[in-house]
Amino acid sequence: PTRGGVRIGGVPVSKLDERELAAFRQKHLGFVFQSYNLLPNLTALENVAMPLMFRGVPKEQRERAARGVLSHYPRQMSGGQQQRVGIARAFVTKPEVVFADEPTGNLDSKTKTEVMTMICAFAHDFNQTIVLVTHDPQMASYADRIVTLLDGRITSDRLNTDLSRPTVPSTLSAQRTQGVDR
Repeated sequence: PTRGGVRIGGVPVSKLDERELAAFRQKHLGFVFQSYNLLPNLTALENVAMPLMFRGVPKEQRERAARGVLSHYPRQMSGGQQQRVGIARAFVTKPEVVFADEPTGNLDSKTKTEVMTMICAFAHDFNQTIVLVTHDPQMASYADRIVTLLDGRITSDRLNTDLSRPTVPSTLSAQRTQGVDR
């Protein structure tokens, strides 16, 4: 920061050195990118399991955590499928905070809604904070709090009390409804 400081969970992250910051990110943060940032030579399963490798989780346990329908290479998937893999990778370690940078920017309107539902359901199920950057008012409408920036300055900061905003069931509830019980 140019002034002040940044604290996450009481930790003054703006005062950490590069090694400490990398360790903090690995343990406490997840990231979802607009451009997916998947490694093309790894399967979807391996891309999702990768953050667990950095935590020292054994391979079998990593793959078990990432298994499911994740068995394709990124070049074999649509943009929406790649973004779902990116989201799964961000959430597999159950970080306290997930930063999502325009996660729906490259997607069609139907897939945008599906992706936002997935992000919000994970956040709800795992009691996580999502920091979402978007230019899309429809995607911002999912938020509990909306902070608007213009030229690097906050122009508004408000709670989202819009009663017509999207409601998102938890992934666990949705899976039970579909006959899958965890």
